[in-house]
Amino acid sequence: MSVDVPRSIVLLRHAKADWPDVADHDRPLADRGRKDAPAVGEWLAAHGITPQLTLCSTAARTRETWKLLVPKLPERPRTVYEERLYEASTGEIITVLNEVPNDVRDVLVVAHNPGVQSVADTLSGSAEGDALERMSRGGFPTSALAVIRFVGPWKSVEPGAGTLAAYRAPHE
Repeated sequence: MSVDVPRSIVLLRHAKADWPDVADHDRPLADRGRKDAPAVGEWLAAHGITPQLTLCSTAARTRETWKLLVPKLPERPRTVYEERLYEASTGEIITVLNEVPNDVRDVLVVAHNPGVQSVADTLSGSAEGDALERMSRGGFPTSALAVIRFVGPWKSVEPGAGTLAAYRAPHE
């Protein structure tokens, strides 16, 4: 696949997590999160967004979010559980994206805030419609996602390189 093709990054914050007396990494989804996660998959499918690769944090809440949304997609993408996405900074998430093979066109990242929101803000050099205004106003609640489009190889993912094509928050 040529490196000068349109690509998409879907940045998804995990669904609402519970707060039981366990380590942060092991926190499961709350009831609301279990309801919201499948709706994310439905939204992606309805908008024709079919990632070829999912990069998912190893935390229980991100893995559970992914497990509940993936049946709603028309095709199951290859999944990589990536330890570096747990509590990842903006730079760490961008580094992981820079390592994606160029034969992959669209990627879904299931991770955590503040990293996910920061990456969406950092990569979005422009926006379509009111997506940036809505994202700025609403923040990045659980189950929110941003779709960023860019052209070029994955190594070219850097600040301002993309266009915020869509923003979805679960209860707006």
